[in-house]
Amino acid sequence: MSIGFDEGIRQAEPMPVDDTGTDTATNPLGPSSLIWKFYGDRRAVLSFQRVAGTENCIEQLAKGVEDHSVIFSDFAGRARRTVPPIMKTIYSENPAVWGRKVRDFHRSIKGTVDSDGSRYHALNPELFYWAHATFVDHVLFTTDTFIRRLSETEKAQIFEESKAWYALYGVSDRTQPQTYDEFRAYWDSMLDRFVPTKTITYATGYLRKGVPRPKQVPAPVWRVVGPVVDAALHVVVVGTLPQQMRDVCGLGWTDRDERRFRRFAATMRALNPLITRLPLTTLYVPWAAQAWTRAGVDPRRIANRPA
Repeated sequence: MSIGFDEGIRQAEPMPVDDTGTDTATNPLGPSSLIWKFYGDRRAVLSFQRVAGTENCIEQLAKGVEDHSVIFSDFAGRARRTVPPIMKTIYSENPAVWGRKVRDFHRSIKGTVDSDGSRYHALNPELFYWAHATFVDHVLFTTDTFIRRLSETEKAQIFEESKAWYALYGVSDRTQPQTYDEFRAYWDSMLDRFVPTKTITYATGYLRKGVPRPKQVPAPVWRVVGPVVDAALHVVVVGTLPQQMRDVCGLGWTDRDERRFRRFAATMRALNPLITRLPLTTLYVPWAAQAWTRAGVDPRRIANRPA
């Protein structure tokens, strides 16, 4: 990395790369990659708050979401519009085309940060790579926590594959770590930059205040069911978050909570041999299931044990 995060982020310069000569028909990942194997697994939903939340604990990214998205008025709708293009960047027949579309969605996302009046731009390499890094972490964390333990070699392989994934977006890689060890150091340094942004405070409100009663559930029923739901979400969802995010979001976490979360995660991993026997369309999200079918490969038969 040629410049530091603070210097680079404050340049607020969009840095797309030259698309000339891009092979939009070639997928640099594919069925032999661990990212294909694990990213589209439906168990990834268990750590949805980790991936959706960590990126928004960085002030400049959160401000872009606050200024340019509908997160406060249509939270679910934003998620439905965000997930398909990213999935297609990995699993479609034209990954670079979809990667460039994801990039171009961000061309007009710019503004100023409240705390110091500095500028931000979504295509600034420091900011765009941070968003990508949260997805890389999501693959690593979800797999190792809820599916099966990854070897250090496999973790390094996933990171190497993530560099090919990032290249599909067509944004400068000047801030990208070069090795898995560098990525872990980068990740830890970014956790120390977390602040309680308006975006992340709003997005985690249900974890502090409780889940609102669904309209179709009678109030007397919810008074009984609601506390059970809240308790389960506290253990499962808050358990996936790094401690720095719990701190900035005001989410308490005890040793007892940690033990419960570890038991839940261990149970999920123990069930993996049974879960991997589920039908392909049950185990994987649609974009991934379609890609595996198109490739003529059954992922349930590969990479089920550490290398």
